[in-house]
Amino acid sequence: MDQFPDDGEEIVDLVVEPDAAGRRLDAYLATAIAELSRSRLKVLIEAGHVSIGGATIVEAKKAVNAGDVIRVAVPPAVAPEPEGEPIPLNVVYEDSDLLVIDKQAGLVVHPAAGNWSGTLVNALIAHCGDSLSGIGGVRRPGIVHRLDKDTTGLMVVAKNDRAHKRLANQFADHGRTGPLERGYRAIVWGVPSLPYGLVDAPIGRSPTSRLKMAVLKTGGKEAITHYTVQDRFGDPKNPIASLIDLRLETGRTHQIRVHMAAMAHPLIGDQEYGKGFLTKMSLIPEPARSAIASFHRQALHAWLLGFEHPTTGETLHFESEPPEDLANLIEAFTGL
Repeated sequence: MDQFPDDGEEIVDLVVEPDAAGRRLDAYLATAIAELSRSRLKVLIEAGHVSIGGATIVEAKKAVNAGDVIRVAVPPAVAPEPEGEPIPLNVVYEDSDLLVIDKQAGLVVHPAAGNWSGTLVNALIAHCGDSLSGIGGVRRPGIVHRLDKDTTGLMVVAKNDRAHKRLANQFADHGRTGPLERGYRAIVWGVPSLPYGLVDAPIGRSPTSRLKMAVLKTGGKEAITHYTVQDRFGDPKNPIASLIDLRLETGRTHQIRVHMAAMAHPLIGDQEYGKGFLTKMSLIPEPARSAIASFHRQALHAWLLGFEHPTTGETLHFESEPPEDLANLIEAFTGL
């Protein structure tokens, strides 16, 4: 058998059962080793940490056979590349498996070019320390879904691989067969023609700007958004804006913002997808006009989050009131 370096790794030996024959290697290991996510196992395979019958395997899609003897060498989590930073977090729930936060506006979720510090990851490293999920061999927070930088509201984060795997499965299912719920509240220009409905339009990279997403006729990924009009603002015969509740059946980048813009009802304050509606400002009386002018982000808040606890199986349900800036904007519109 190939020898793996002895650097504190954990060795897991398995024998493939007859009913597992023919499965992909990464899929089989994800079932056999519940503590590790499939994404982490794929990384381990491709890095040469898995052998079958003594031969190192680097293809995650390789089919396993009944009786195969598999060895997995799980390296210790390496130090996180991002540094922990004492960034305040509004934690609404926490246990040994996960935490739920109410994210503030302006907080980027993951470090990236131009945002290597001051992110949610930096905050979580400082808050959680060694309990964080070691996905991909790197000790970093097990974030299973994201919110845009300027979108506020509820997010769940896994603290270990087992919780990450089970939560990720729920988000991949989008609540079609389980208790996952994600509810958003937005203020948009105008009012949809129907009081409720759905947008079923594929989303992909914009052909005119690689920094933006767009509804595409061909080549996009499935994207479905359900909406319900909660309130209308302004002249009842010609409302200037509306308060919308939204539920996601898929989870594409900028999905709500792109779908509402495609309906010609972009979010108030959306500088990427709603710039063309700024001319409507002249039609809005004070104080709503000043409230919009001083609102420097898209008017979107993740107010509802529900999911099955990855360990207890209990259905958890959380709700979040709009933050002060959005509440003030709603109040200004309500006064029209």
